[in-house]
Amino acid sequence: MPKGFQLPAELKYNRALIGDARAYFSLSGCASWLFIVGDEFASMQGGMSYAQVRQAAPHSARVVSDPPRVLDLALARQHVEALDSLPRPTLVSCRTGPRASAVAYMYAGLKSGANPDDVIAAAESEGAPFCKFPEYKDWVRAAMEALRGSVGGELS
Repeated sequence: MPKGFQLPAELKYNRALIGDARAYFSLSGCASWLFIVGDEFASMQGGMSYAQVRQAAPHSARVVSDPPRVLDLALARQHVEALDSLPRPTLVSCRTGPRASAVAYMYAGLKSGANPDDVIAAAESEGAPFCKFPEYKDWVRAAMEALRGSVGGELS
């Protein structure tokens, strides 16, 4: 894969708390939503429930990856499966964006056959929130390397 990876426009992620699920989703221009936080988030200040996501988006899925759960290969597989099942464009959200951005870049890089280092370099240049966390960059790299060849190609 040549250098110059870019996150495709059909995958979007949040960069801050989402105050109003319906309004945020409507403004996103997306057809579906992958929500990656657990029930604990709904009771936090500024939190949101999966029920709110389901009310806002005609197509949704949830893979609980936050609050604190270790991002591992099993979660990466669940993210890929969920994203494969959702129509595009797709919004991925966590509480404030780091894990959602990691999922979006991991998936897009994996599906495009990109080199993990090129994906992380693009994420850094685009200011993806996950780049502030070395463990998230390590997870993107490890998940892409482990899943390469075991998932279908191009984004659909």
